[in-house]
Amino acid sequence: MCNVSVISKELIEKWKQYDPFVGELVNIIEKDEEVKALLEMSNINAVGRLGYNDHGPVHAKIVAGTSLEILGLLLKKNVELTTLKQGTAKNLDEVKFILVMASYLHDIGNSIHREYHEAIGSLLAKDIVDRIIQSMFPNIGPRRYFLRQEILSAIFSTEMETKPLTIEASIVKLADGLDMSEGRARLPYKMGKVDMHSLSALNVKRVQLTCDETVPIVVEVFLGDMAGFFQVERVLLPKLESGKLKGMVRIDIFDSKNNKVFSVAT
Repeated sequence: MCNVSVISKELIEKWKQYDPFVGELVNIIEKDEEVKALLEMSNINAVGRLGYNDHGPVHAKIVAGTSLEILGLLLKKNVELTTLKQGTAKNLDEVKFILVMASYLHDIGNSIHREYHEAIGSLLAKDIVDRIIQSMFPNIGPRRYFLRQEILSAIFSTEMETKPLTIEASIVKLADGLDMSEGRARLPYKMGKVDMHSLSALNVKRVQLTCDETVPIVVEVFLGDMAGFFQVERVLLPKLESGKLKGMVRIDIFDSKNNKVFSVAT
């Protein structure tokens, strides 16, 4: 029996209380002056100057919590994680470190420009990751570089057309795509950004994660109007198509009366 998790910033708060390692890591990240500044600047550029959806601290929290929820669903189905299989991570705490760091930092390239922000962000993140690895794993030795590169690879792989090389990078990419409900579009919409992206996002009322006997991950998308399906078709499905979670995810679409109208298998 799988629990149902609503995609929101509350997920990371739940994990902070449940998991001491995650709690310590998130506190270090959120107190880091450079991380705070880059996330704020990312929203200045993405939202304030370009009229895009949220790419700042709230989005980072949502992606981090969602990544951990997806990890939990995969572990319940005994899905083998790439970094553990290949030895770049030695335990689940190190896997969680990769996911949380990549989730918080995946959009910091927007602090320079929207164009090529995934590649730029993977470069900007290097010194931040080095600094936080030293805090969390002071005795890890040279293997810190393997962890760092996994994080930078996951950030780089959030670009729509880039193929993730690991399950972990695919988790972050999916989690990024799952933050598509109405709250993410409300600010640019209020600022006058009226296009298919903002209107469709306003019609995604809720996104949930669960599982069933057939697939490890079930994404439930509740729409106020079928215009919201644009977000699934143009944002979520392409992120799944290029990743290593393809075949492990089903997307169930619900209408405004909470009736399931159809499913999309990946």
